[in-house]
Amino acid sequence: MKLAGPDATCEVFYRDIAVETEFPTSLTHAMAASLARNDPRSDVIPYLLPAGTDAKHFSRLGIACYGFAPLRLPDGFDFPSAFHGVDERVPIDALRFGTRVLDDFFDYC
Repeated sequence: MKLAGPDATCEVFYRDIAVETEFPTSLTHAMAASLARNDPRSDVIPYLLPAGTDAKHFSRLGIACYGFAPLRLPDGFDFPSAFHGVDERVPIDALRFGTRVLDDFFDYC
């Protein structure tokens, strides 16, 4: 609240569980192997997604969730403006790459 000033207030409108999933696992190893086969310079790393997903609902059932959307985007591609907005899009080559990686991934699983 220091940045907002002394007259600022904060009200929580909605609060839900935070989901944390084990890493690494056999599934993340399969992700890494499928990526490495298609791009040896790639790596799989855990990250924080500051957004909502359905993972919290599955976690209540004991199901671990991972976000895995393998797209190889070209240098300079404006990722934030292209995803989850008006005119959502990805380059065709990125989609082809992701299709190959996912095909390999399902073979590993």
